[in-house]
Amino acid sequence: MKAVLFDSVGLPLTVGERPVPEPADDEVLLKIAACGICGSDLHMTEDPKTFGLKQYDVLGHEFAGEVVSCGSAVATLRPGDRVAVTPMRGCGHCDSCKRGEPAWCAEMRLIGGGYAEFTTVAARQCRILPDDLPISEGALAEPVAVALHCVMRSGLKPGDRVLILGAGPIGLLVAFWARRHGAREVIVADINRHQEERAAAIGATGFALSGPGLADEFRTKSSGEPDIVFECVGKRGLIDFACKLVRVHGTVVGVGLCVGGDDWDPFAALSKEIQLIFAVFFNMTEFETALAALEPGRYRPQALITDRIGFGEVPETFEALKRRTTQCKVLIAADAA
Repeated sequence: MKAVLFDSVGLPLTVGERPVPEPADDEVLLKIAACGICGSDLHMTEDPKTFGLKQYDVLGHEFAGEVVSCGSAVATLRPGDRVAVTPMRGCGHCDSCKRGEPAWCAEMRLIGGGYAEFTTVAARQCRILPDDLPISEGALAEPVAVALHCVMRSGLKPGDRVLILGAGPIGLLVAFWARRHGAREVIVADINRHQEERAAAIGATGFALSGPGLADEFRTKSSGEPDIVFECVGKRGLIDFACKLVRVHGTVVGVGLCVGGDDWDPFAALSKEIQLIFAVFFNMTEFETALAALEPGRYRPQALITDRIGFGEVPETFEALKRRTTQCKVLIAADAA
């Protein structure tokens, strides 16, 4: 089968051949319909030791596909089922897994494999897609669930003013869920305006340029300070920046993946009595809610999709995304090959 392979730091991904895997007793073999390129994939290739990435590994954890065959112990799925996959694989029998929280299983591991034609996953990682949802759009369920978890962790209340730092896919999806949960103002801020129209399409009430004037611009657009600031970039210094922006007794949610440490002055957080929260992953109920949110509605996460590419286009596109482009969510799609 075709697969896109990691080589080493500084080198682009390559397209190669790998054997089609065989499912274990509790697994299914999937023919992958689409896989999203995630910002964390970019991080992994630049710091493979932190993430346990090895030469010739296959990236990709935002994917959906069709069940081809099932292991002998699988009773919940059958060939032909169209499914979205959560990348957190737990043991399946501990208390966390039974609660639908495999992300916090002591044996949890993050699976990749989505940049390929086929992969195997545990049946318990799969959820069947709604009948009216195109299979490739099921690949959005994972990032949509991540953003939902962020909003649930924040304690957002109807009428809150929200500021989101970062107009990448997760920042925009946080805007989507903040509006759905009743936020009065949802302002997305970024260092450029590439995603301004897309932010409005997904539900944001305003857009601002990030920088020294952001606090004043937010007050102009919302007539007050933010109750909640979501940091969705993962760059050094942005947690500190968020603490300076949020109101007294407000909440800052750390979402962005900042690898290699950070610098911040806790005085602003202390003097304002800020609640500082971090969010990562999601639970299976949130994943199922994310799938339902992909069905028709006024604001749709599908507005994030800018490109559908085949395997041959992945290496060049992946390198371009590292340099920040006007693209948002890029899907590696079987029908684009």
